[in-house]
Amino acid sequence: MKLIIQIPCLNEEKQLPATLADLPTQVEGFDTVEFLVIDDGSSDNTVEVARSLGVHHIVSLPRNRGLAFAFQAGLDAALKLGADVVVNTDADNQYCGASIHDLVAPIVARQADIVVGDRDVRSVAEFSWLKRRLQVLGSWVVRIVSGTNIPDATSGFRAYSREAALSLIVITHYTYTIESIIQAGASRLAITHVPVETNPKTRDSRLFSSNWSYIRRNALTIIRVFAAYQPIKFFGVLTIVFVLCAAAAFTPFTWDWLVNGSRSGHLQSVVLGAIFVIVAFLMAVLAILADLIASHRAVSQKVLEHARRLEIEAGITPRHYLPGGTNPSSP
Repeated sequence: MKLIIQIPCLNEEKQLPATLADLPTQVEGFDTVEFLVIDDGSSDNTVEVARSLGVHHIVSLPRNRGLAFAFQAGLDAALKLGADVVVNTDADNQYCGASIHDLVAPIVARQADIVVGDRDVRSVAEFSWLKRRLQVLGSWVVRIVSGTNIPDATSGFRAYSREAALSLIVITHYTYTIESIIQAGASRLAITHVPVETNPKTRDSRLFSSNWSYIRRNALTIIRVFAAYQPIKFFGVLTIVFVLCAAAAFTPFTWDWLVNGSRSGHLQSVVLGAIFVIVAFLMAVLAILADLIASHRAVSQKVLEHARRLEIEAGITPRHYLPGGTNPSSP
């Protein structure tokens, strides 16, 4: 079996040596362990450093496309390079390489398709009090939406079986972490988590500039992905909310009519109730339309998965692929 550890990078020439040095070159259950660096349009010497350190494979994107795109490009390349299991880790060496043994164990034992590394965000010293609370709250929302039990939804330290990687399609541009969990839950993939160790902080996150940016982007991602994968639930809840609002708005008029026999007055309540009824009807229509779109998306996902399999069988080289270093056994 072959394990490929992929590392999405953006201007990581300084961090990459320490990250690579921390990764294991042998993992129980695998005959081969290889490293893949995805250069997301770096303007520094990330590619040259990766090659000099003996990285086995490099995917160099001509321009910056974002973490989600780089992650997906890495999965595609890893599959075409023959990976049976793919591990994704961050270039800032946030995650301890020794934890990869624990991360892949459930997949090797055929107990899971996807394994997420749990940092125990409540105790991460580098996180502020507010960020720890936001991480816990966000992960709870993702668990409710996805129907999974992942306690650290934004962890980028993950392992994917070959079948899980083949079926994964990321459509968001910001980050893949939340969408892939919701998609796994909707696809009924076996997803679990294991505790992992983290290394001391080396730099600030580049994904968001403030807590507000973190909340805004992740909230929009959750809403968008939930609406895409669970449209009946999403728009159904909105329909019920507006029906209840309509009932509340009509209450003064209805009470006066039934109790006092008067149908005059309460014009504002009637108008407001009518507006809520119309909106509730529109939400119900949207639920039906979104469900049809979701069905089409599911078919498209199967077509893309089949196309991936055909490309792998045909031996097509990964896009933007560069050969690795001359001494890949010693990164």
